[in-house]
Amino acid sequence: MLIAESTYDASFMSGAQVRKTGEGGRVGAERKKTAPERRRTKRVGGGQTVPAKEYKPRSDIGSQRKTETRVQQPERERGSAQLTAKEAQRKAYLERKARERGETQATSASELLKKKKKAPQREKQVKTVKGNYTRAEKAQLKRSGRKTLRDIVLSVTGKKKESQLKNKYTGTGDERGQG
Repeated sequence: MLIAESTYDASFMSGAQVRKTGEGGRVGAERKKTAPERRRTKRVGGGQTVPAKEYKPRSDIGSQRKTETRVQQPERERGSAQLTAKEAQRKAYLERKARERGETQATSASELLKKKKKAPQREKQVKTVKGNYTRAEKAQLKRSGRKTLRDIVLSVTGKKKESQLKNKYTGTGDERGQG
């Protein structure tokens, strides 16, 4: 145990991170991808592609950027973000109009913490009855409807038989509503 303590520095024992500066004064590790890792490629000709050329290193490597260039700075003094006279007047006007309409806002914490009202119950949907006809009766109704349609088409076109028509209206054997 004594040997281990003497070999490690106190900063290592406290868990401090030691960062090595990269080439050119770069902070942190080099993250440049190797040629096979690069996704961008360019055509060379003859159906061949090669990785695109590397990017140039940035000119500001090794210099720390100032905070004021990275973070938005306050534009006014602390506590000076109060409304102008015109803005205060407008806000008071809007609040007054809201009160007149009966739109009161919950301002106290007790009002905000009140339990939500239960949503009004929706009317229960009544199941629709499929129909009063049996399957055979429905098929018979369809057939009679098709016959009526056929007779109307025959009378309009001036033909005598269904075989003279381009489309058949009856006798399809399909009772699923097609035809």
